[in-house]
Amino acid sequence: MIKNTLISVISKEEKKGSVEFQVLSFTNKIRRLTSHLELHKKDYLSQRGLRKILGKRQGLLCYLSKKNRIHYKELIKQLDIRESKTR
Repeated sequence: MIKNTLISVISKEEKKGSVEFQVLSFTNKIRRLTSHLELHKKDYLSQRGLRKILGKRQGLLCYLSKKNRIHYKELIKQLDIRESKTR
């Protein structure tokens, strides 16, 4: 229910280039690829694609945490993903 609310809020604002929307779309792709890989364990090209998308999402989340910590915390909570480790 929360994820649908987030999608509708971002869609209403029509900020398809915003960091939040990009993280949301990457998260949807990650979840789809993860469920695909549960069935097809030896699909190495999909594994590579998943790692690339994870890296892109991690970079965007790092950028967002530096620019706006409050939006970062809200987004992490709404998408139900772990907070990245600080380096």
